[in-house]
Amino acid sequence: MKRPLRRELVFQLVETSRLLRTYVEQRARQHGTTRAQWGVMSRLRRQEGLNQAALAEQMDLQPISLARLLDRLQSQNLIERREDPADRRAYRLFLTPEGRALVDDLDSVRGEIAHEILGEAEEEALLSAIGTLSMIREQIRTRSEDKAPASAGNAA
Repeated sequence: MKRPLRRELVFQLVETSRLLRTYVEQRARQHGTTRAQWGVMSRLRRQEGLNQAALAEQMDLQPISLARLLDRLQSQNLIERREDPADRRAYRLFLTPEGRALVDDLDSVRGEIAHEILGEAEEEALLSAIGTLSMIREQIRTRSEDKAPASAGNAA
């Protein structure tokens, strides 16, 4: 029995996402890191000085899960926590020179992965896929916001 086209696309997106995460995890491990650690370091390179709470929110991670990731990165001398001058309870996060070097090296891996899995795709197909994925993300965001419970400040 053939699935309706929209259901098939959602299935393909979920399955492709799972396979891609697994593949990126394997490639990250070849470089002595994990996909999650790579993501944290990449985010910090773009926005050094974030505090842990902001980083957890941006990465959609529970604060305790992020704290464990940060502990591992710090023990490997890849990131450092610095006291936040505006809030004694918080820390700002920065890459160490070793962390910056690793995430810079991983950029070439990101390029290799993109070439390996998308190398034969035509530019027009890639642009169409990017547009479709952007629309899907926006639909999900809109629906998620509609379903989110009202915060205490917005309650009537």
